Amino acid sequence: MYKRVILKLSGEALKGDGTYGIHPKTVKKIATEIKDIYQLGVEVGIVIGAGNLWRGKIGEELGMDRAQADYMGMLGTIMNGLALQDALESIDVPTRVMTALPVSAVAEPYIRRRAIRHFEKGRVLIFSGGTGSPYFSTDTGSALRAAELNSDIILMAKNGVEGVYDKDPKKHKDANLFKHISHQELLKRNLQVMDQTAASMCAENKIDMIVFNMNEHGNIRKAILEEPIGTFVTWEESKNE
Repeated sequence: MYKRVILKLSGEALKGDGTYGIHPKTVKKIATEIKDIYQLGVEVGIVIGAGNLWRGKIGEELGMDRAQADYMGMLGTIMNGLALQDALESIDVPTRVMTALPVSAVAEPYIRRRAIRHFEKGRVLIFSGGTGSPYFSTDTGSALRAAELNSDIILMAKNGVEGVYDKDPKKHKDANLFKHISHQELLKRNLQVMDQTAASMCAENKIDMIVFNMNEHGNIRKAILEEPIGTFVTWEESKNE
């Protein structure tokens, strides 16, 4: 079983059946699944996106300055982080929200040594604010935190997607699901699982990843227990299938 993991949650996962915003019952459901793995003794760090509230690329397409739009997205991740913290603490899971953007009234600044100390004290960490810099996605933030904190693996929880396919399964009925693939192959095939910066960082720092559908109850626990689920993405090209 993995000892320390980074769980990457998309912002879309928090909106439930809606098209926008934060759905409290859905957030509570996610919190319950996180508590399940927390009670196994796993150290859990969560990187959360903001696609349910705002996307920097959309802002850019509408004529906004890209950096400004990205900062708005980072603020959205803080809102999502606070919502998840509230849900976790309501079921007695101690948490800390740490952010790469200084918002001292509601969250701690991200400091690597302090994060490790929180893990040692048995707290779930929610990392928001992305990397703190524009032009970088929360995927890259996940890879960065996993490398900094010596995490065993990244759990890439997808909203309604079973894993990594050779093409978009929503557009192509004949799309094939990979059981194993390497980060190098992801880059070579330009598969849109995570951005190329994040995939390169994982490969360079020898960080494996599991991509799975988080909408099925119990999948986070299955990933932690190393049960076959979704797609295992490895930094070792020789394992690629």
